[in-house]
Amino acid sequence: QVTLVESGGGLVQAGGSLRLSCAISGRTLSDNVMAWFHQAPGKEREFVAGRNWGGGTYYTDSAKGRFTISRDNAKNTVYLQMNSLKPEDTAVYYCAASRQTLLVNPPRDPIEYSDWGQGTQVTVSS
Repeated sequence: QVTLVESGGGLVQAGGSLRLSCAISGRTLSDNVMAWFHQAPGKEREFVAGRNWGGGTYYTDSAKGRFTISRDNAKNTVYLQMNSLKPEDTAVYYCAASRQTLLVNPPRDPIEYSDWGQGTQVTVSS
């Protein structure tokens, strides 16, 4: 059984930075896409960034240039470094692992992900 546990959220002023962590246990998930989604109140869960099995990274236009997804295989942990944060980044952030393995392009639809963490709140004040 796979368990994903996020941490690192918090309250930060606009322009600040946070680093989210997603600790993976149960399996390495090295062949799966690992992705970060966010969900703001009253809105659907949305893809933010993803990393494929080969290390390729993909971002939404909003995240590109500000966020970086990475993975430490020794710690079996995925990170999301978020810089230049904006109030519109405020949301609960979730780590997820894809259903399929060896995908090149991370799916954007949450239905394509089978394992999820509990989420961590990120609040950016103006």
